[in-house]
Amino acid sequence: MSTSWMIYGANGYTGELIAREAARRGLRPILAGRRADQVEALASELGLESRVFALDSPQLRDVSAVLHCAGPFSKTSEPMVRACLEAGAHYLDITGEISVFEMVLSMDDEAKRRGVALLPGVGFDVVPSDSLAAMLAQRLQDAVDLALAFYTKGGEVSRGTMKTMIEGIGEQGAIRRDGKIVRVPLAYDVREIPFSIAPRLAMTIPWGDVSTAFHSTGIPNIRVYYASSPRAISRARMMGRLRHLLGFAPVKRLLLKFADRRTGPDAQKRESARTYLWGRATNAAGQSVEMTMTTPEGYAFTALSAVSAVERLLSEPVRAGAYTPSKYFGVEFVRGMSGVVID
Repeated sequence: MSTSWMIYGANGYTGELIAREAARRGLRPILAGRRADQVEALASELGLESRVFALDSPQLRDVSAVLHCAGPFSKTSEPMVRACLEAGAHYLDITGEISVFEMVLSMDDEAKRRGVALLPGVGFDVVPSDSLAAMLAQRLQDAVDLALAFYTKGGEVSRGTMKTMIEGIGEQGAIRRDGKIVRVPLAYDVREIPFSIAPRLAMTIPWGDVSTAFHSTGIPNIRVYYASSPRAISRARMMGRLRHLLGFAPVKRLLLKFADRRTGPDAQKRESARTYLWGRATNAAGQSVEMTMTTPEGYAFTALSAVSAVERLLSEPVRAGAYTPSKYFGVEFVRGMSGVVID
């Protein structure tokens, strides 16, 4: 099988970061996407091959793996997954969307029949938190409750991330209860989290770990929190009450136009910002274990981990099926990322 691989969505903010990181390591991915001018310009600059195509006309000939970076993943992932299965190409992405994780992981049997590996969430969503969840489960093997939390100091979101958030704006929050994903109001639960840098108020968010942490650990009750100011928590609750209006097509189109004005954190912010994670697993007797983790800024981490995931996938015997990051690469994968500190 060919060892060539493709970055689809290389013209996007995160896709470009990943392409540049791959080129820095001396790798030669094919850069692909729908926008010919942007894809071809980047490929020319980096001295790489380019392909231009829409998802309804995939061009995966002689491609062994696709790193899918074109969001919103709720719209783009399934067509690319099916194209990869048909072509016999391994699939990786950088999604953080619960519905996408559930969709991809549900294709485990088909992936095994076709000899293809499906690996969603190989960026900041959800490599650090998925590894943290698995480490906690190893330390407390009879855990029944899992809480994970994030705090990013000095970061901001890209155009693509903002559009993904807008696409899901009509949905509620989510937790996992007794093994099932349950929709709850936005900012359903608010609590103080003892991050390593300082305690912070945080609210529940519908982060991808509501899906992946269950598949990685089997822990049936999961909540994911994001550190936010009291004002931001109030806004989230207000948006929850207005979610039907905000999900109305004309309103969503207006918000998407606003998102087009964004770019993403510049190089200085990517270098200086840090993300702090905290996790706690608890068993039925009330015993608990806690851990913290510090990582580089999320987009910077994604470039490192996504390229590393492709390198690992293509350099080792492939295990066909659908996996979370910690299930495929092991909990130590995150330790290999520069700038990661685990306590």
